[in-house]
Amino acid sequence: MLGFHYKTPHSLSFKVLCNTESTGKMTSLTAKDKNNVRTFWAKVSGKAEDIGMDALARMLIVYPQTKTYFAHWKDLSPGSAPVKKHGITVMNGVGFAVEKIDDLKAGLLNLSELHAFTLRVDPANFKILSHNILVVLAIMFPNDFTPEVHVSMDKFLAALALALAEKYR
Repeated sequence: MLGFHYKTPHSLSFKVLCNTESTGKMTSLTAKDKNNVRTFWAKVSGKAEDIGMDALARMLIVYPQTKTYFAHWKDLSPGSAPVKKHGITVMNGVGFAVEKIDDLKAGLLNLSELHAFTLRVDPANFKILSHNILVVLAIMFPNDFTPEVHVSMDKFLAALALALAEKYR
């Protein structure tokens, strides 16, 4: 772990910990991270449908290679019915993961099996979608998406992606 202090333009100072290794180990969520995630999710979950639709649409545009998994959809445009529906599915999964935050690997085992064996999704796409979810959260909730919440949500989504990739090993 590499640690450094970051001072925001608003004179907030906090320590940022960066994982400098790609070990494949589950990202460690502290009790504070879990609390930040649960509290933030409680604030934003009412907009989960919009978050999911926007994050998925953004992923399909910015990372066009991800469209291959959705070739059976007639319309991949932002706001289309399939994008909206799958965005809801994704965010329901995120909400479920928040509930299982204390043991993501076991809690998401069925979803990991589905994505590995049935859907055959490249696990790199979980990280891509996680990034897009973070972007949308920052855009939609600028006052609540503090640097501390950002770090906690980033760690949580990384842990979620790793848990989903569990059955690929």
